[in-house]
Amino acid sequence: MSNSDPDRIRENIELTRAELGEDVDALTNKVSPSKIAGRQTARVRDAVGRARDRVMGATPSTDDVKEKTAELSQQAKQKAEGNPLAVGLIAFGAGLLAASLIPASATERHAATKMKDAAAPVVDELKDAAKDTANHLKAPAQDAAANVKNAATQAGAEIKGQAQGAASDLKDQAQGAAAEVREQQ
Repeated sequence: MSNSDPDRIRENIELTRAELGEDVDALTNKVSPSKIAGRQTARVRDAVGRARDRVMGATPSTDDVKEKTAELSQQAKQKAEGNPLAVGLIAFGAGLLAASLIPASATERHAATKMKDAAAPVVDELKDAAKDTANHLKAPAQDAAANVKNAATQAGAEIKGQAQGAASDLKDQAQGAAAEVREQQ
C-alpha cells in the first residue's frame, strides 16, 4: 500500500498537468490574433456570399430553368388572356430569364472589371480594418495567455505542495506502522 499511494499521487499530478496544458493550448488557440482574424474573414466572406446570392440570385441548374420556363409558360397563357399588362410583364420576365442564361458580353465584362477596380479600395480598407482589429486584440490575448500561464503555475505549485504533504503523511504512517510491527515482534 505504501508504494501505490505515492504512485497514484504522481499519476494524478501528471494527469492534472496534462489537462492544464491542454486548457492553456485551447485558450491560446481561441485568443490567437491570426485565428480571430481568420474567423472574422470567414464570417465576412459568408455574409458577402449570402448578400450576393440575394441580389444576384443563386445560379439555377439547366433542369430547374427548363422546369420554371414550362411553368411560367402555362401561367402566362392563363393570365394573359384579356390582360395586356400581364402579357408585358411576362415578356419582361422572360427577357430577364433569357438574359441571365446568355454569357456576359465584352461590355458587361468591362463593366464588371470597372466595378471590381472601384471596389478594390473598399476591400483594402476592410483588410486594413481586420489587421487593426488583430493588432488591438494582440495585447489582450497575450495578457490572457499570461494570466492562464500564471494560474497554471500556481495550480501546479499548489498541487506539488499537496502531493508533498500527502507523501509526508504517508511516510509518517508507514514509519508508524513499521514501528508497531517491530513492537509486536
